[in-house]
Amino acid sequence: HARWRDAALPFELQFFHAGRGHSRALRLYEVHDGRVQPLRVARDAFDYGALPRPAGDDAEVAGFRVHHALNRADVMDEVIALLGASYFRAVGAGQQYGLSARGAAVDATAGAREEFPAFDTFWIERPAPQARELVFHALLDGPRVAGAYRFVVRPGTETVVDVRARLYLRAPVAMLGLAPLTSMFHHGENQPVADDYRPEVHDSDGLQIATADGEWIWRPLVNPKRVFVTSFALQRPRGFGLMQRDRAFARYEDLEARYERRPSAWVEPLPVAGADVWRAGRVELLLFHTPDETHDNVGAFWVPEALPAPGEPVDVAWRVRWQGDAPTLPPGAHVTQTRAGVGYREGAIDPARVQLHVDFDGAALRADAPLVLAEV
Repeated sequence: HARWRDAALPFELQFFHAGRGHSRALRLYEVHDGRVQPLRVARDAFDYGALPRPAGDDAEVAGFRVHHALNRADVMDEVIALLGASYFRAVGAGQQYGLSARGAAVDATAGAREEFPAFDTFWIERPAPQARELVFHALLDGPRVAGAYRFVVRPGTETVVDVRARLYLRAPVAMLGLAPLTSMFHHGENQPVADDYRPEVHDSDGLQIATADGEWIWRPLVNPKRVFVTSFALQRPRGFGLMQRDRAFARYEDLEARYERRPSAWVEPLPVAGADVWRAGRVELLLFHTPDETHDNVGAFWVPEALPAPGEPVDVAWRVRWQGDAPTLPPGAHVTQTRAGVGYREGAIDPARVQLHVDFDGAALRADAPLVLAEV
């Protein structure tokens, strides 16, 4: 029952029925030849099994996913899914769903009560027969923020999602996070777990930042005992992302989760005429404790230094690259692993002393050139 399948279009839509934790029904519209019409999903598109069949001909839809011939010409694979609040996640070729992105984060900081504005209406443009991208628009609504969004999805080896938004604050907020990412880190080489047979369990293992002056920052993720916030003040960042650095099965040994296939998400600011929310601010990394791998406990987003007053527009645009084996990396060298602990033990171990081992790799280190180490 996928939308547009009968027309053999390069994209198809499938839908999530409202229920369980996603009970809010969306308003959906299809845009075709300059006309807007309601996009209705028949109840016959779903099998209710032993559940009582709801009344009416149309099903209540809580979200949708886009399919495209991503890996094989004869198979329409999932490319991007939108379900719950303003969450969306995408994959490139050969990847498996992992971390998520969001439209906005409101008061996602320690000591504040987070607010979750939600996409409640979508306008999806019907693609042309040879289209290589899908365009849709969304309305975001929340108690203290509202906004209009435009998404352009380009599937490929790395799937690219361009986002442009105009937001309005209805009331002051403690923090507005733009281009937010949400992920999970349970344990890894820098924080092993003794009784888990899997060496690492995470959707992402580090925050990477590229600054305007050419500096590259790598911050390994941890699973803290309590809320842990780290801020990186920047002027005009070139990009930031939550990266899945380890791409080998042996790093995880998990036949079901396949964490080596989880994508990295790299965010690049895009220009908007007359707007400059990327001029000054901070990339904020928010870490919570998680007892297992079923909870997202990592957040990263851009926090502008200043925001317009309530009622004034906030124009912003960014690009999210969902990357696999060829992620965005520093041009010289990059961190491949971080380990902390002790080695040879003789007598009592001073708990205040710990060894930190950081491994690097990259073109600059493999080249036959002198290496200069800066004193820290």
